[in-house]
Amino acid sequence: MGKILVSALEPSANLHLKEILNQWKMENGKWKIIGVFDKSLGEPLIDGNEFNVMGFLDVLPKIKLAKKAINELAKLSKECDKVLLIDAPSFNLRVAKKIKEINPEIEIIYYILPKVWAWKKGRIKDVNKYVDTKAYIFPFEREYWEEGIYVGNPLLDEIKVFRDDKKYGNIAFLPGSRKSEIKNLMPVFRELIRHLPGNKILAVPEIYKDNLGEIYGDVSGFEIVFDAKEALLKSDFAYICSGTATLEAAIIGTPFVLMYKAREIEYIIAKMFVKLNYVGLANIIFEREGLGEFHKEYLQDFEIEDLINDFQKSDFNEFQKKSKKLREILKHGSAKKVVELIRKGRD
Repeated sequence: MGKILVSALEPSANLHLKEILNQWKMENGKWKIIGVFDKSLGEPLIDGNEFNVMGFLDVLPKIKLAKKAINELAKLSKECDKVLLIDAPSFNLRVAKKIKEINPEIEIIYYILPKVWAWKKGRIKDVNKYVDTKAYIFPFEREYWEEGIYVGNPLLDEIKVFRDDKKYGNIAFLPGSRKSEIKNLMPVFRELIRHLPGNKILAVPEIYKDNLGEIYGDVSGFEIVFDAKEALLKSDFAYICSGTATLEAAIIGTPFVLMYKAREIEYIIAKMFVKLNYVGLANIIFEREGLGEFHKEYLQDFEIEDLINDFQKSDFNEFQKKSKKLREILKHGSAKKVVELIRKGRD
């Protein structure tokens, strides 16, 4: 049985890893994964949920844990056939460097590369130095990874069905998965639902099922669901925290606006370093393709009247056209191609 050293810290990375593992089963792969990932996927060295943080200040308490994990992963690499790093560049580039110091011959595959098109272009040099196989998930990233491989986008593996033309009378609210995001957006959401018609759906990660009130506060005006994609599929409109969920909505075809609010100091720091016209991934992809704006974005400041107006003036048919175009641009899912990269050289 082959061993793959995996580093998947974030919830989204573990969703993508799950699709890869499913693809392995389809191809009868007899492999074992070790490393850092969600314990629902196997027996990790460290559960990836321990690193579930958001923002510069949130990271500080995790530094000691991260250093220990990096050293342990590097040692484990000597027992493995290959290394698979998924996203999380602040951590995974350090893992790659440490591994190459003590085990220079092992192949390191980096799936979902650092977003150097947004900030920290200096990471290009580190990726090229320490990573053997570069797998990117947005077609425009070919500009930065000339020797990389476009493997497709993982959301096209995970999203099996798309929004139909039916009116459901629901509005979805997705305040993110990190506690700081939820804390910042829930007061705005509670104010919003007082002015909107129909049923209001709040998408909550399964991990918060048992401490809902503690994390979200008063949720009495919402129907609670534990599957964000399900919430989007049966909603006519959505208000979504910046992140992967916005791209999910864009692919599914549910009209939405992006909302994001950080600590003021973190927002100021981010503005200093991130030089983008948009933060939403669908907007970034469309801009790169010369197709204009995909959806509205609100950062830091929210006027309730504007948010209500976006819902009232939403054009479902126009949004559907954009959604289909986006799927054409992304082409296909990525799990199968990533498995091919891992299997390469073993058969």
